[in-house]
Amino acid sequence: MTPAALLAQGVAELRVALPAGAEAKMLAYLDLLLKWNKTYNLTAIREPRKMVSHHLLDSLSVAGYLPDGSIADVGSGAGLPGIPLAIAQPDRPISLNDANQKKAAFLRQAVIELELKKVSVVNQRVEEWRPEPLLDCVISRAFSELADFLS
Repeated sequence: MTPAALLAQGVAELRVALPAGAEAKMLAYLDLLLKWNKTYNLTAIREPRKMVSHHLLDSLSVAGYLPDGSIADVGSGAGLPGIPLAIAQPDRPISLNDANQKKAAFLRQAVIELELKKVSVVNQRVEEWRPEPLLDCVISRAFSELADFLS
């Protein structure tokens, strides 16, 4: 199965309503991730079909459970789950936070190329970050142990 077919099947199984053009934008994000991953090692997964299930669909699986309002994706890394959520919900303000300069550079480029109008990138340690105004929800995929994340 192609990455596009796997994505379409997974989105249908998750029952996630996507806006027009979202699946194409997610596949463009995967292409960008594959390109940058060669230089910056953003993810250990390098096979596009696995990226669909392990990155895109995994990120989208929480979409229906998030409260309304803005989101902070802490320790965003390659933009997961923030970028797939931003593509799925383009009117939601999302802040992608990562302290690593190279990852933040990738995130900025992805935001530009994917035309994610409501997404901002914060290149700062989360312990030092004081967003104004405060965000409504904080999410993380692989930032730290739960106890460390909560503190």
